[in-house]
Amino acid sequence: MLLTAAALVLVRASDRTPSASLAAPQRRVGKAHLTAPAKKEIAMKLVSSAENSSLNWRAQYGYVEDIRDGRGYTGGIVGFTSGTGDMLAVVARYVAARPRNNGLARFLPALRRVNGTASHAGLDPGFPAAWRAAAADPVFRVAQDAERDRVYFNPAVGQAKKDGLRALGQFAYYDAMVMHGPGPDPAGFGGIRAAAVRRAKPPAQGGGEVAYLTAFLNARTAAMRREPAHRDTSRVDTAQRVFLKAGNLGLNPPLRWSVYGDRYMIAK
Repeated sequence: MLLTAAALVLVRASDRTPSASLAAPQRRVGKAHLTAPAKKEIAMKLVSSAENSSLNWRAQYGYVEDIRDGRGYTGGIVGFTSGTGDMLAVVARYVAARPRNNGLARFLPALRRVNGTASHAGLDPGFPAAWRAAAADPVFRVAQDAERDRVYFNPAVGQAKKDGLRALGQFAYYDAMVMHGPGPDPAGFGGIRAAAVRRAKPPAQGGGEVAYLTAFLNARTAAMRREPAHRDTSRVDTAQRVFLKAGNLGLNPPLRWSVYGDRYMIAK
């Protein structure tokens, strides 16, 4: 799916850090890629702060609702949607791994029919309850993790490494791919990257990393503003740009940022 800024959930008080400054201190750039477990955990928390107003991304396996963005139901850890095919892929993977006593199996035909639309036909009224119930099953959680990595995380990090980007750039690619999808069209990740490359060379082509990431984030926010559900660009402007301005290309904690007016911190 494409995660959207419209998926606003009440922020738990324990997730907020109201006194945290948005300015991050200058620090040495770390060498670890986003695939390192500690870095990947940071990436999951950053996405969850934007998508679910919480740093507790593991609590989102059972999340499901229609956020009225034209993609049908949105659910799970990266906002898989019934209208874009990735929710179908998650359920199909889960059914393959758990063919019996699987409450989501009966919705596979409907998910195939509504793919590409905002329709709930065949999904109401039971699909949301079945999705939430499935979240208690570790096999379902593994299915979500696997589809997240296959469709979004691994391709994004792989392309970022080819472009010579460190952890912050790898995260910028991942977050963009989650929200916009991996497609080559102007509204997809491929189109956003192409727009950035027209303005600045990535490090692998001899360009400066900061200049290129600035161009990429500019292209990203331009794409967001073209879609009503994504017009709030704070997940870029008061998060990723904050880290970039601080020179934190390694995405090293402590990290302080804000999304939709709510402040967050990762201390270590």
